[in-house]
Amino acid sequence: MSLPARLSLSEALASARETRDLTLGRGVVNETAAVFARHFPGRRAVIITDGKNHDRAAIAVGASLDARGIARQPDFVYPQASLYAESPHVATLEESLRTHDAIPVAVGSGTINDLVKLAAHRAGRDSYLCVATAASMDGYTAFGASITHEGAKQTFSCPAPRAVVADLDIIAGAPPEMTAAGYADLLAKVTAGADWILADALGEEPIDPRAWAIVQGGLRDALADPEGARLGRVASVGPLTEGLMLGGFAMQWSRSSRPASGAEHQFSHLWDMEHHVHGGEAPSHGFKVGVATHAVTRLYEELLVEDFGSLDTEAIARRWSAAPVNNEAAIRARFHGCDFVETAVTEARAKAIDTPQLRAQLQRLREEWTAIRTRLRAQLLPAKEVQRRLAAVGAPTEPEQIGLSRARLRDTFLRAFHIRRRFTVLDVAMRTDRLEAWLDRIFGPGAVWDTNEDRKGRAEPGPRVQPRKDPDQHG
Repeated sequence: MSLPARLSLSEALASARETRDLTLGRGVVNETAAVFARHFPGRRAVIITDGKNHDRAAIAVGASLDARGIARQPDFVYPQASLYAESPHVATLEESLRTHDAIPVAVGSGTINDLVKLAAHRAGRDSYLCVATAASMDGYTAFGASITHEGAKQTFSCPAPRAVVADLDIIAGAPPEMTAAGYADLLAKVTAGADWILADALGEEPIDPRAWAIVQGGLRDALADPEGARLGRVASVGPLTEGLMLGGFAMQWSRSSRPASGAEHQFSHLWDMEHHVHGGEAPSHGFKVGVATHAVTRLYEELLVEDFGSLDTEAIARRWSAAPVNNEAAIRARFHGCDFVETAVTEARAKAIDTPQLRAQLQRLREEWTAIRTRLRAQLLPAKEVQRRLAAVGAPTEPEQIGLSRARLRDTFLRAFHIRRRFTVLDVAMRTDRLEAWLDRIFGPGAVWDTNEDRKGRAEPGPRVQPRKDPDQHG
């Protein structure tokens, strides 16, 4: 399949369904008023921010609006020292927005953007303007808001901002851990792309060439300098920020997170659903996804050394009908005590495949394996390189760094398979009956994640069940 190598930023922006303007560069916060007037002529503005961004960025935004004579409501500033994307904060903002007709100007990172995105939609605004303050995730330009509701993170349907202003001087000055989280979220697009290649090659979900080009075309350039990103160099943070924005455009275009999300995000979503915390709080979305990307890359390295050209499709097909993965009782037992057992059952059922279908798919894998492997090798980075880049940017690489035991990480491969119907490398591992063998090589004695190391007290043994808090998540 021939895919376009790369789209320009303007071409990618033209693909977005809601966002019509991305103003990205140094000092562009001073252009906020011009952007606002272009998209919301004659309207009043209201700046919405939190304490950490009010002095750092919102003052500059307010000065730009005032200089152009744009009428403003008093700023809405969340007073919380630690603000999270939770439904009570959405309700508070929605109530305020219903008292006037001003257009929201969100000044902040992922938390502020998601709160404003959903509250503005519910309050009847046709859109809003976003001023991004950190390269921390790909959700600025994504359709939907990721909000914790009744103790669980959920994605609520609502449109992306009409326009985004991304001042690289402000973004480069964000806390390094936020930049590291964003880098890890962007690095995940490498394995997400590999998963899409598998889904395309095996007849599960064809690649959308435009969405692919938006995300993958400039991905290597955006990820080229993790050290520079950690140090806040604008020359490195700029491509990273653009790459994150492009991910959102691709999701707008396809109305799906498929272009930017694969098995690594299923790991993160599972840990969210398990309410995992470390040190009393949830690790950031980017940090969870980074560790998961490292883990999924290790699995891919096991897949790539397989000789699927001689796959015994008949033997695997005979075992398939009795496999626990197809047994609802076994799935319920695996997730017993979890508050998402019905999700696991529903998602596993949605992607169930009968024995004749499996036999045909395995035959396709056997016949086309050489070409599939070539595509995957061109897409993926070596696991050691993934590990190096994450460490260089200041993101975790090991499960212990986010409070996970190695045994629990191993268990995540099987549990994550059940919670989403999206076809990934996990499905190939299950359908070829290779998962346990591959995991033995990753987690066995002397392996990279030897589970015997857990006995040394290197990590927490399991989740502490309490509401999850994550200030910057999407996907």
